[in-house]
Amino acid sequence: MIPAQFDYVVPATLAEAVSLLSQHQDEAKILAGGHSLIPAMKLRLAQPQLLIDIGRIKDLSYIREEGSEIRIGAMTTHYQIESNARLKQICPMLPACAAQIGDVQVRNRGTIGGSLAHADPAADWPAAIIALNAEMVVVNGKGQRVIKADDFFVDMLTTALDANEILSEIRIPAPAGNFGQSYLKVPQPASGFAVVGVAVHLTRDAAGACEAASVAVTGVTSKAYRASAVEAALKGKALDDATIRDAASHATDGVDANGDIYASADYRRHLASVYTRRAIEAAAK
Repeated sequence: MIPAQFDYVVPATLAEAVSLLSQHQDEAKILAGGHSLIPAMKLRLAQPQLLIDIGRIKDLSYIREEGSEIRIGAMTTHYQIESNARLKQICPMLPACAAQIGDVQVRNRGTIGGSLAHADPAADWPAAIIALNAEMVVVNGKGQRVIKADDFFVDMLTTALDANEILSEIRIPAPAGNFGQSYLKVPQPASGFAVVGVAVHLTRDAAGACEAASVAVTGVTSKAYRASAVEAALKGKALDDATIRDAASHATDGVDANGDIYASADYRRHLASVYTRRAIEAAAK
């Protein structure tokens, strides 16, 4: 449990961090909260030659509203999101998701950007961010680019970030209209990660039917994914028991479910259907 030898730097600004990463790229790793990287380094699953600690870049920690968007800095901690009174009013899925991550110590130190960039297949944030149709702002030596959440998660522990890029901000369209949200999960008892987690954002029309639905699932396969078949089964229909049950049955359509010593692939598929139904019901209320 001793990491390989490495150099350690603490940049004061994002520009300095990007410059260091551009110089070293594959030899370097970005340290945010550290809850995923440090254990991997101790097991020597990760052996960076340079560790770039961005934890003291204060400009990357914020929650604010700008126009029709909610903007969250990548170094904002889970607890800051969990405890933000304004988010509980305008986008309750975010505090609800944050409150279910790890334990108090993890939430006080861990960051939303670190979790998203790490892309653990059982992490909570990826499902919430996909369901909220978010965009990721990433910075490199030439400027910045924006990646849609649907395109950000590529595979297990793999994102669309290039080796010289740092995730700096998450932009979320501010929910509008008659909407409801929920995030529900089955936590793995030892780690708290999601065996299955489901994020749902719904809007109703004037008649009470589902005007639009956004549903995302984590924990089932190698990355979080949008449950498009569930969304299609809800759109334009009354949110009654029959509609919700039918929609939830499509939670793993086209997906190869993972199996492990805690949950077989069949059990995960079953949990995904059950928790998709429950999450839709919770959002509909």
